Amino acid sequence: MLIGDKLKFLSMLLTLKCVTDDNGDPTDNLSPEVLDFCRQHGIKATKVSEIIANKEPTIYKAIQEGMERVNATSTSNAQKVQKWVILEQDFSVGNGELGPTLKLRRPIVVKMYQDKINELYAAAAERQ
Repeated sequence: MLIGDKLKFLSMLLTLKCVTDDNGDPTDNLSPEVLDFCRQHGIKATKVSEIIANKEPTIYKAIQEGMERVNATSTSNAQKVQKWVILEQDFSVGNGELGPTLKLRRPIVVKMYQDKINELYAAAAERQ
């Protein structure tokens, strides 16, 4: 989810693709696609929490490189994603982040992850 409305710069809340349970709620287990990426890069993690806890360098580097590729196509600094964070679990209907038609409920997500959003912008606020 991209964040930046009325803020100094753009940031992003990211989730890693994970396996869902029988109710459609995300689990801590990484999806087969993510596990394949991990295996190809020598990463032993099988859970989202392991990647976040270890700040798995290969995953974080791949995400940062992707951000840099996207930012390279932007026409101004205002369009560049400056910071990002990986959330502990994927968005879901059961947790309230997605509506019944699977649209992201942005106000709810902002409220749920306000602490993480504040952390993204804290360093910029301190420099002023």
